[in-house]
Amino acid sequence: MRLGIGAVGFGPKVKINMDLILRAEELGFDSAWTAEAYGNDAVTTATWVAAKTTKIKIGTSIMQMPARQPAMTAMTAMSLDHLSGGRFILGLGPSGPQVVEGWYGVPYGKPMQRTREYIEIIRQIWAREKPLEFHGEIYDIPTSGPGTTGLGKPLKSILHGNPDIPIYTASISPNGLRCAAEVADGVFPMMLDPEKVDSVYLPHLEEGFKKAGRNKSLENFAIVPGATCIIADDVEKARMPVKGHMSLYIGGMGARNKNFYNDLTKRLGYEEAAEKIQNLFLDGKKAEAAMAVPDELVDACHLVGPADRIRDRLQAWKEAGNKNWVHTVNIGTSQVEALELLAEELL
Repeated sequence: MRLGIGAVGFGPKVKINMDLILRAEELGFDSAWTAEAYGNDAVTTATWVAAKTTKIKIGTSIMQMPARQPAMTAMTAMSLDHLSGGRFILGLGPSGPQVVEGWYGVPYGKPMQRTREYIEIIRQIWAREKPLEFHGEIYDIPTSGPGTTGLGKPLKSILHGNPDIPIYTASISPNGLRCAAEVADGVFPMMLDPEKVDSVYLPHLEEGFKKAGRNKSLENFAIVPGATCIIADDVEKARMPVKGHMSLYIGGMGARNKNFYNDLTKRLGYEEAAEKIQNLFLDGKKAEAAMAVPDELVDACHLVGPADRIRDRLQAWKEAGNKNWVHTVNIGTSQVEALELLAEELL
């Protein structure tokens, strides 16, 4: 199993802890991952990290598909791959309807169909076998119809890109997991319990592998979950920032009747807690919502507490890695000692 490190710049000002990332690179971490929501973007931060490192891979977890046309994403990925010396991993995600329609101002539509078409277009561009032409349900290239000039023509990328740049997608719903397994090279699942991969995630991935054919399996597909690591003697105190983050997603990242993170929490076995967290959060009781996140859920998906406690929990992650249930665990931390402990135990 490999280790990644979060290189996220969320907040009122974009900030990346490059000292931490450089230490992770020294320790043998495999990858650094940027992200975006509705503030900072993932590409600028990925470029910044790539320019200041030499060995560690750089990935986007995620670039939001509704924010960019697939050709632009293909161009960006080729450019970053060239400039980083082949270290770039393209991570994509559909985002949710609140962000897609409320921030980007485009219809949410059919996210799985968008993902399939988006990736197919990108791979056609990278392959450069012929000028790009694609006519799908969502994307029409060259486009035609009202407002067009009729002058559009198929084009082939000037840049010769690497057709084998890995493409991962962020997916947590059953349909999203099937789609990822079918058309992508890896997946970013949120709130992954390494002891429940076979029951919560794997059945849907196996369905996608079967549809894809091409001898696709966990042997050639990367599962890349995120996990927060906080070393602290006080376990309860260490859990609190994690609970706050989890309650935001379980309770607030979606509408009452359409929240993929809430649905996942229920599939993980926390039905009652999921409903309570959402009700509290949507009623404006955010502190109470955070307190309603079960300790067991935090401990299942994250690594918090004294060093020896974290070492004990790492055994489940090691076993998941041995089974190819986890390819890379993307660590969120601000502690150098956490990086060093994880490198000592897993690398």
